[in-house]
Order: sequence, then structure tokens, then C-alpha cells
Amino acid sequence: MPILLAVFFGIIQGMAEFLPVSGSGHISVLQNLFGTLAADDSRLLFDVMLHLGALVAVCVSLRRELRSIISETVILLRGDEVRRSATPPVRTLILMIMATLPMLVALPFYGLIRRLFFNTGFIGFMLLLSGALLFVASKYLRSGTKTERTLTLSDALMIGLAQTVSLIPGLSRLGATVTVGLSRGADREFAIKFSLLLSIPAIAGSAVVAFAAALRNGIDWSAFPAYIVGFLVAAVSGTVAISLMRFELRREDQSPYSYYCFAAGALIILLSLIF
Repeated sequence: MPILLAVFFGIIQGMAEFLPVSGSGHISVLQNLFGTLAADDSRLLFDVMLHLGALVAVCVSLRRELRSIISETVILLRGDEVRRSATPPVRTLILMIMATLPMLVALPFYGLIRRLFFNTGFIGFMLLLSGALLFVASKYLRSGTKTERTLTLSDALMIGLAQTVSLIPGLSRLGATVTVGLSRGADREFAIKFSLLLSIPAIAGSAVVAFAAALRNGIDWSAFPAYIVGFLVAAVSGTVAISLMRFELRREDQSPYSYYCFAAGALIILLSLIF
């Protein structure tokens, strides 16, 4: 794989992963276009490296929140001092665990989901659906009051179900989880932060499953230097995208992103019919 192509995919992965436009959908369509999406999974390691770059980006961007969650959980488990109840960071961890549980249901369907990555027409349709979700969130849903202090386990479960469904390429994970979060009465900024936190186990889990598949099907080690470049670029571009997204999504009007998904989805469907 040429280095420049790896740089290009790294930028797309980092930016699209953390903007409500479906990173998996964009990467899949472009890999199909450039012929880098191998049906035998021989280049699946490249997908793993791109996802790891995105994982680094979100961990760096949310380092304060993660540090607080880890330290407060350790204090609670020790049982020392006066913190014998769940503080907001600990409640956040509990909500994350509840929201991540539905992802386990998707594991047996990995092969089916993987095959959808080759169907560009289907990806285009899912981008249209992503646009519809963003349009609904922009026009009909308003920021609520629920945060980590008041979000319920059932709320977290519903957000987790949305995240699980968004494993389908073309369906925006960020768009789905934030939309469901707002529909459950979540504060907009908390819904964004919670969606980002949920991406950590989601991306990590996807990388582990993909890496296992790459080991089974063989790895193209000759392209590994390009994979490293893609990883680094995805980490940098992902960090930039998160900063942009946390600023942009504070606004209730997300119609520009929905219009983009409508246009991209329609174009992809059209191209799939022609080619």
C-alpha cells in the first residue's frame, strides 16, 4: 500500500470517526473504490491500525475524564476515606458498562456485518438514514437535563443499543447515540461526552475482533510501514476532529451534517448503480 494512500485513509478515519457522518461508511466506500478492501481479510490489519489511531485520539482528548473515572473507581473499591457511594465518575463507568453490554450480542454476527462493508449501495442507504437521524435530532430534539448523576441504566441501555446497531457501515455511531441520548432527556454536552466515552470500548472491541480475523486469514506484513503511518495520521486527525465536534455539536442545529449525509448517500447509491 502506498504511503500517501495510508495518509489519506488515516485522515478520513480520524475525521469521519468523530464527526456524525459515519467513519466506517466512508472508509468502506473509499477502500472499495481504491481496491484496498480485500475479501480474504489479508489487509484487515490496516483497519485495526486505523481504529487504534482513533482510539488513541479519544483517550488523549478525554484523558481528564478517564483519569477521574479510574481514580474514583479505585478509591471506591478500596473502601477507604468517606467515598463509599458511587460518585459521578463512578456512575459514568457503570453507565458505560451497561451501554456496552449490547455490543456482545453483535459478536456472532461479525461475519455478516463484515460482508456489508462490500455493499456500497447499502452503505449509501444507511448514510441517508444517518442524515435522517441527524435531521430529527436537529429539528425536533432539544437538550435535556440528565447527566451522569441522573441518567438511568435503562437510558444507558437504549444508547448502547443504538451504538450496537451503528456497527452497520454507513450508520453514524455518534449520530445514533447522541440522538437516542437526547430522546431520553440527556443534556446535549453530556450526550456528546458519553458517546465519546462509549467509543473507547466499542473501538477497542472492534479492533480485537478484527485483529483475530486478520491473524486467521493472514497478514500482509510488507505493507506494515504504511499501516503505521495510517495509525499515526488517524490519531492526529481524530484528535482534531474531536475538538471540532465537541464545539460544533453544542449547537442544536446539526442540519449541515444531515444534508451532507443525504448528499453523500445519494451519490454513493448512484455510483453503485452505474458501476
